Amino acid sequence: MVQQDDPQKREITNRRNFSFRLNLFFFVTFFVFSVLIVRLAILQFVEGPSLREEEQKRGSTNVLIPPIRGNIYDSGGKAIAYSTSTQSLYYSIEPGTKKEDSIETARQLYYVFQQKGEQKAAISLETIVKNMDLDYKKNNVSVPRRIKSGLSEKEIAYFMENRDHYKGIDIVEESIRHYDSSRTSVQLVGYLKKYGGGAENNLYKDRAKTDDPRLKYLQTEDVGFDGLEYLYQDILRGKNGLKTYPVNAASRIIGPPVITKPEKGDNIYLTINRNVQEATEQAIMDQLEYLQTTPNRERHEDNAKTGYAVAMEVKTGKIIAMASMPDYDPNIWEGGKISSDDYDTISSVLQNGTISPVIGPYKDPKEQRKHPSSVVFLGSTQKPLSILIGLNEKLFTTSSTFTDTGSFFYGKGVSRRRIGNAKGHAYGTLDPSLAITRSSNPFMAKMVGDALYRKDPDNGVDIWDSYVKQFGLGVGTESGLLNESKGVIGYFHEREAASSQSALILASFGQMGRYTTLQLAQYAATLASHGKRMKPQFVKEIRDAEGKVVQSYQPEVLNTINFPDEYWNEIEKGMLNVSITEFNNAPYKVLRKTGTSQQQVSGGKIVENSVFIASAPAEDPVIAVAVVIPEGGFGAYGAAPVARKIFDAYNDEIGLNGVPAKPKTPVTPPANGTATGTNGATTNTNGNPNTNANGNAGKPQT
Repeated sequence: MVQQDDPQKREITNRRNFSFRLNLFFFVTFFVFSVLIVRLAILQFVEGPSLREEEQKRGSTNVLIPPIRGNIYDSGGKAIAYSTSTQSLYYSIEPGTKKEDSIETARQLYYVFQQKGEQKAAISLETIVKNMDLDYKKNNVSVPRRIKSGLSEKEIAYFMENRDHYKGIDIVEESIRHYDSSRTSVQLVGYLKKYGGGAENNLYKDRAKTDDPRLKYLQTEDVGFDGLEYLYQDILRGKNGLKTYPVNAASRIIGPPVITKPEKGDNIYLTINRNVQEATEQAIMDQLEYLQTTPNRERHEDNAKTGYAVAMEVKTGKIIAMASMPDYDPNIWEGGKISSDDYDTISSVLQNGTISPVIGPYKDPKEQRKHPSSVVFLGSTQKPLSILIGLNEKLFTTSSTFTDTGSFFYGKGVSRRRIGNAKGHAYGTLDPSLAITRSSNPFMAKMVGDALYRKDPDNGVDIWDSYVKQFGLGVGTESGLLNESKGVIGYFHEREAASSQSALILASFGQMGRYTTLQLAQYAATLASHGKRMKPQFVKEIRDAEGKVVQSYQPEVLNTINFPDEYWNEIEKGMLNVSITEFNNAPYKVLRKTGTSQQQVSGGKIVENSVFIASAPAEDPVIAVAVVIPEGGFGAYGAAPVARKIFDAYNDEIGLNGVPAKPKTPVTPPANGTATGTNGATTNTNGNPNTNANGNAGKPQT
């Protein structure tokens, strides 16, 4: 029997199902709306700012305006490196262009420059062709070539009106870096190269990650590649300007731009005194010429071809002069690129030899190995520190004596070695100060090196190392300069290869460590200050474009060495009496030490490097000087004459007692149209100081 459905029950069931579906519908609708409301809230309050920024990006496009680079001034406020905003004419080699066609274009440009340009900015046809780089010595085919900078208004107007008649020609507004013709502190200041020439992948790879358009580097802009130009790149560069154009969905410009002006870089004022610097540079070049040409056979040195000097204020760490000679004209880098021929010409003098290894003008690698670099052994300039170590380690006292017979022997059998004095001298009875004055190698070997070994055979070399590094030898000077060497330490290798005794004995008279001229200057200043090692300072202050000081620099003590006063007095007594002819008539007293560091080069040949350190005035030193002349022979006649001229220049310009010995006096400009600068240097009609009638600086050319 079939059971019939109860209509009433079926209706109740349908109503229940309908109610469930209706509730489910409302729940789902509520949930969806809730999600939408939450999402809208997130879009509005969380993601809104970034989306609005993205919308603005999509609705506009930025064209970067490069900033004007800040200037570099000497301590007297005279520009060493400066930038100008200018209009330049560029030439691009279009595909299929024949060399003859480009030369014809050069002739046309030459004619226009002659007719429309200013006479003082005249450019020859040969220079135009060279700048076109038709043989691709500087650039590949796709890189535009700068033909001429500083276009006149007539030239700009002409080319803008006749652009279609000159294929590949374009006028670009840019910043040009210029360097003073006096070539002051060339390697210290450094140079610029194109950011897009490889800098973005090495020195500047971290800076390429920025999203800030005002800090983004342009491929065509010049950036610091060495020296202070690199060290202070972020300060000197400034910030980009922006031309923000509105664009439509097709990225087409639909209106005038909103312009944000570039922010000029800050200017840096160096501690370098121009007159002391130029006197230092000239003194080195004069000394090199003397050593190569003197008929005096004892002083004649054919291979004395480079020289280095640093003058550092004892109490402040300010670098007053830093010279690596010969130098070169840094304007060769104008435009951020040079040809391979030009680079080959300056390659041997490009690096700063006062902080890194530089070998003289030798192209052949085999020949280079026959000559020492600018990083040399201290030689006898080590001896004041050796005496301090001996005194502080209680190896002897200030009243101890030693009889210098001219020889000291150590080792046994075939390993027995002799330590003697220069020219075979035997100095007799010596106390510590007299050992410095006479420069006794046997005293140092016996009383310091051998004595320290016998006191502590296992740790003697490490004890030695801890002392010399406190004086800045074998560690960085913390100058911040690119590619600065820490020197080359040899005593650890000698300990392993021979013995601790040998390492300490050779180190005691300066034959176990090669150091830079800047390290030697810091070491000399540390001796003069009785143990305060100062950080080298190259910049005294930074000013913005309006001349407001935004940062000034204070002396910074890196570490302090505490020795009894009697120890410092002992070495100063010895240094004060070192016999040097060049200082006999000096109007001030000088603490000094000569060094003749012997170095073995390729082929087993032994060469002698001339080294000298000094500080003055002896009563209260204010300036320390270090001079290195590789292959310059004895320090007394190879390097000391340069130091005398540096002290004289400092005394004249600044004053060893705080008052210039030769104060500047106003000079009446001559009637022939040339002006006279504040330092008394004449300026020709092209505005370049310290140049002769031919526009060449007074220093010898490389």
